[in-house]
Amino acid sequence: MTYLWSVFTKPWSGLPGDELGRLVAGIGFSGAEIPVRDTAYVTPANASVELPKFTAQLRAEGIEPISVASDLSEQVFAACAEAGVPMIRIMAELGPDGYAASVQRNRALLEQAVPLTERYDVQVGVQPHHGRFVSSTLGVLQLLEGLPDRYRLVWDAAHDALAGDHPAVTLELGAERLGIVNLKNVHYLRTDAGWKTNFVEAEDGLADWPAAFAALEKVGYAGPICLTGQYSDPDVPVEERLKRDLRFAVTSAAQHPSRE
Repeated sequence: MTYLWSVFTKPWSGLPGDELGRLVAGIGFSGAEIPVRDTAYVTPANASVELPKFTAQLRAEGIEPISVASDLSEQVFAACAEAGVPMIRIMAELGPDGYAASVQRNRALLEQAVPLTERYDVQVGVQPHHGRFVSSTLGVLQLLEGLPDRYRLVWDAAHDALAGDHPAVTLELGAERLGIVNLKNVHYLRTDAGWKTNFVEAEDGLADWPAAFAALEKVGYAGPICLTGQYSDPDVPVEERLKRDLRFAVTSAAQHPSRE
């Protein structure tokens, strides 16, 4: 199976597009997800001007933008359409009013964005996230049920594992909605304050990347694979870890044996 090997560029969110493109290509990637946030080089406020220039600079370095991590404002939709970015990735946040009310609120926000997805021909990708978000793949699929095809699942290996699920189950159930596959890994550490999540390299956590590739092969997925570059220990440069994890991912994709 041929994939577009991509990376979430949050670790270098302050870099301009040309410098970022060279860095990402040097690690070995050919695709990128771009943060469009107030703390990044491209913000929602300047996206209409900066995102098309930024993505052109990435493409000049051989890097294809697969998505932005941002919000569902019209200015972000319009900027993505102008820049040729196919998807806006979000997460479904939970509030103090509880899970059911939060899901209803997120569903209403997604429904309100339907005209924008049609007007600008830009997809919305929803990613599960451990903690104060809809945390499981199945929860995201329930949230998206009945929405147009432009609403996609962004499957995440680490958060799927934290939810206690297995890729053979969740990737098959989410295959028709699958838009991006995120790869990172995680385990728990006991601390004085209790258990906390610790994001680690590919072979060191709860998520079974080879099993994920076996499931992707089974369902015939050929879209972007995005390594998120999230590691809790700052002692080793992100770039070094990403090079190792990309090698492991490419090998796993070629062989896709499932780890027992």
